[in-house]
Amino acid sequence: MKSYLIISQILYILSLFPWFVIWGLSFMSFDSGVNAANVSFVLAISLYPVAIIVGSILSWVFRLKKKRFAILINLLPVSWFIVFFSFMVLNN
Repeated sequence: MKSYLIISQILYILSLFPWFVIWGLSFMSFDSGVNAANVSFVLAISLYPVAIIVGSILSWVFRLKKKRFAILINLLPVSWFIVFFSFMVLNN
């Protein structure tokens, strides 16, 4: 369990490098004007590091008593990948 958490969180930290580029480029969505869709798009991308931090802290807290819950909480940032890649595939 401990090795799973360490490896997955190292991968999450490494994913912050491409996230920073995508986050910077996401502000280009405001080129066509400001509306609720653009704001929610940038906000969803901006919340990814928050999900990593919260998921990491909670998974370490629950790793001894509720192992299955700790694994699910640690997989929370993966939902950002799923949504982002499905969004990219559906918009092509």
